[in-house]
Amino acid sequence: MSQPKRARESRISRTAAMSLMVLLAIYFLLPVYFLIVASTKPQADLVSTFGLWFSHFDIVHNLKTLFTVRDGVFGRWAVNSVVYAVLGAAVGTLISALCGYALAKFRFRGRNFLFSVILGGVLVPSTALALPLFLLFSAAGLVDTYWAVFLPSIVSPFGVYLARIFASAAVPDELIESARLDGAGEFRTFFSVSFKLMTPSLVTIFLFQFVGIWNNFFLPLVMLQQEKLFPITLGLYEWNGQSSRVSLLQGSVITGSLVSIVPLIILFLLLQRFWRTGLAAGSLK
Repeated sequence: MSQPKRARESRISRTAAMSLMVLLAIYFLLPVYFLIVASTKPQADLVSTFGLWFSHFDIVHNLKTLFTVRDGVFGRWAVNSVVYAVLGAAVGTLISALCGYALAKFRFRGRNFLFSVILGGVLVPSTALALPLFLLFSAAGLVDTYWAVFLPSIVSPFGVYLARIFASAAVPDELIESARLDGAGEFRTFFSVSFKLMTPSLVTIFLFQFVGIWNNFFLPLVMLQQEKLFPITLGLYEWNGQSSRVSLLQGSVITGSLVSIVPLIILFLLLQRFWRTGLAAGSLK
């Protein structure tokens, strides 16, 4: 094949790839753009103006309405989401790290079978577990409490799977043996040596956990009845169901949806360096 023909095919391939990526970027970013535009409009302009273009810039008033309607319950939902997501992701990441480290670095009977069971748990959709969890928590008297959302959130088979991969790739066996020879116990070895080496990778698990808990809707829907315990996702769902009767809530639902994605964007921007490092460590395995 001649050099000019190869160069022409290469340009065509690059152009096709770039065109596809641009289309995908538009597809994924268009809903976010719509939220930004709609959140700046007064209530009356939501139905009387073109949805993808700005009209009267009224974002300050919309935010004030969002945080004051219904006695400021949206602020309570935001705090609930932060508590569920931050604490759940932190505790869940620690549990995943301990389990994954044990599966990667300890040899014991049934280890492969146990790991296979954990992989099977990855394939089970969370919605299929909602009803059994409700029955268990109902028997324990924990339904309609913070624990009903928090406790299921700290268990992540996928997090254990990632932690095992990261531990195998990032923690040398020789370093663990050296710590043991120096008299360090297993927990001290993990927290003083292994955990530090795994930290960039564990940020990836934390991000997955945080996003999953923050966007969780079905579990709170099943478990919670008190409005003061709702996360943002369930609260906005309740408002959206009432917006046909209370038109003021329509604008608050849109503005609240925009506000709800801001913490995710900030978290990804702050932790993206560690996130990329964690993904690279996992890919080496």
